[in-house]
Amino acid sequence: MHAITLAEPDDFDGWRDAARSLAAAGVAPEDVVWQGAGSPTDLFAATADTTVPTGPAFAVPRAFIELAKKVVLHSDPERFALLYTLLARIRVQPGAIEDHADPLLRRLEHLAQEVRKDIHKMRAFLRFREVDEGGTARFVAWFEPEHHIVRANAGFFLDRFASMRWSILTPELSLHWDGETLAEGPGAAKSDAPDGDPIEEVWKTYYASIFNPARLKIGAMLKEMPRKYWKNMPETALVPGLIAGAQARESGMMATAQTKRDVGDNIDAAWAALRDEAAGCTRCSLYRPATQTVFGEGPVDASLMFVGEQPGDQEDLAGKPFVGPAGQVFDRALAAAGIERSSVYVTNAVKHFKFEPRGKRRIHAKPDAGEIDACRWWVEQEQLLVRPQLTVALGATAARSLFKRVVTIGKERGRALTLPGGGEAWITVHPSYLLRIPDRAQADAEYARFVEDLQRVGERVA
Repeated sequence: MHAITLAEPDDFDGWRDAARSLAAAGVAPEDVVWQGAGSPTDLFAATADTTVPTGPAFAVPRAFIELAKKVVLHSDPERFALLYTLLARIRVQPGAIEDHADPLLRRLEHLAQEVRKDIHKMRAFLRFREVDEGGTARFVAWFEPEHHIVRANAGFFLDRFASMRWSILTPELSLHWDGETLAEGPGAAKSDAPDGDPIEEVWKTYYASIFNPARLKIGAMLKEMPRKYWKNMPETALVPGLIAGAQARESGMMATAQTKRDVGDNIDAAWAALRDEAAGCTRCSLYRPATQTVFGEGPVDASLMFVGEQPGDQEDLAGKPFVGPAGQVFDRALAAAGIERSSVYVTNAVKHFKFEPRGKRRIHAKPDAGEIDACRWWVEQEQLLVRPQLTVALGATAARSLFKRVVTIGKERGRALTLPGGGEAWITVHPSYLLRIPDRAQADAEYARFVEDLQRVGERVA
């Protein structure tokens, strides 16, 4: 019997080093006790061997490493033992990581999905409050994660709030950023965090003013924003009262609008329902590593609909299409073509970010045919609701999704085409293509041609 003690509940490196050595030495999963780090104490661990045997090195599939990095962050005390069981199996059967019908793999994937959701909830529901520290502002937030995700989320908050001095307090540990150095501290209590600030009152006023009782879906709201987070978010203190008055307010809105509530309102509601349904999409495996579904956005009566490839890193984090570098090029080209971004509907052929991790970076990976086909249903539903006068495919992936076949951009670009289900479509390059051109003169020429494409489709719907 071997007893392995880990330093921290999220100690992936410690678990990986010990697990690889144990597996290489052929130690069976039932002969290992994982101690500490939130695991249950074993009565026989005191007499167990605490040394880690060594054996010949062996390769581990990247998919297993990515799965283990997430599962280690879960609060399940059996997580280390479950991972080691799968690792021991992979050592003799590398293809085991692809057997998604296996109950063990399915359980681990479920744990990883719960961790990803908790990471997203921390990013979405954490609220900073300003405190005065001797004339210098510090922003402090309180959050109660379900899993050991605080360290894993540190990079996100460093990137987003690099110019602020902030602290994030949680029961397990605290993070403190002074503008130059990130430091860890012990866990805290909610009473250690401030209760409010002047900006909060402005935010509450804004939230109350945009609350629409006609769109109220309590079940969907609770699914996306569970009650446990309400007490730490200033706007949610208003929710019970707003819900209580929603029926009366909705009746007033209906009486005032009378005949104005026509089919357009029904389309708005249908689009919102479609977006909510897409948020839980599991049609292909891309939902597992992605942060969230990135649905389309724009007016549902838009004359122009643009379909891109897939969300990138920034879109995956923000939950909005075309907000990263390619999105900035797209916005600039639209403006040059005389088209307002707010007047068009923008979406992607694939709704989840596909990437390859390289260190701390997530590098874009091209969606394959199966992933495009799995996501086509969402694009088709968006087309049915928006009913654009003209649809523009940005790049080969979008063209394949819309035309259900491989399309050569150079051959089809610059002319009106008919979609399989009817309706006019044009094909042009994806804005990210323009960013990858190394030669400046060529890049400028291709950008000008891209603007010309946009001008032509804009003229056809004017």
